[in-house]
Amino acid sequence: MAEPIEVGIVSYTLSADVYERIGADFDTEAVDDAILARLNQLVPRGVVVHRNGKAFADPAVADMARGIDWAHLLSQVDVDQILADHSR
Repeated sequence: MAEPIEVGIVSYTLSADVYERIGADFDTEAVDDAILARLNQLVPRGVVVHRNGKAFADPAVADMARGIDWAHLLSQVDVDQILADHSR
């Protein structure tokens, strides 16, 4: 089986500005993990985003994966619900 190919970098974590604007205490690592898990449910088969933000794809779908609209996929993640699930 061929090794996955790096196809991009995805900035999926919430910035400190977002947390400051919300003004509550969250388990930020758990929030990031939940966003990443949901993002990986949304990507096409053969594509995966790693914790460091690097996206990899099986060679058969690498060209298609390079064209993924990451902002659109991330807009489908219910960040408000994830934050609610991980507040302290």
